Amino acid sequence: MEIKTAKFITSVATPDNIKDFGAGEIAVAGRSNVGKSSFINYLTGRKGLAKTSSTPGKTRLLNYFAVNDGQFMLVDLPGYGFAVKLSDDERRRWDALMGTYLTSSPRLKLVLVLMDIRREPSELDKQMVSFLAAHIVPFAVVLTKADKLSRAAAGRQKSAIASVLKLGVDNIIITSSLNKQGKEDVCAVIEKYLAE
Repeated sequence: MEIKTAKFITSVATPDNIKDFGAGEIAVAGRSNVGKSSFINYLTGRKGLAKTSSTPGKTRLLNYFAVNDGQFMLVDLPGYGFAVKLSDDERRRWDALMGTYLTSSPRLKLVLVLMDIRREPSELDKQMVSFLAAHIVPFAVVLTKADKLSRAAAGRQKSAIASVLKLGVDNIIITSSLNKQGKEDVCAVIEKYLAE
């Protein structure tokens, strides 16, 4: 699959406003500051499509992007791990939005769970993977920032992260938006799940 076009459609702040655009959805999840916006921009080939920020936790909404004129929707989920800085009310709203979307969106085909290749998966990363597995939501782990490591070190980290998450190494994709690495692999996985 080749991604030719992508455009921002809308943002959703509450579970009762979750949209159904009649197309398969690929969600992008990950802890705050893992590089979700950079990943989305790299994947779609659109530099400013998802707004990057040096402030973690900037995305507090579900952001919908139409890819290839609506062939599928890319859904950017709020980053997790920054919620500690939120009020209890905000955190509950955030949890409800994420939980409702992940467990009840009829169009959700796959969740790409982004993790920094240099770090061991956090408790929140492990919780996300366990949550998706428990709710039988298809997912793939995407390791970002591979340009920060040598190829050999990246391979070792991939194996170590697979072991921590109790996943097969085939379920993990190494990417770097800087080195233009992994895009074809991610697109192949997206294509596979959209077809199912």
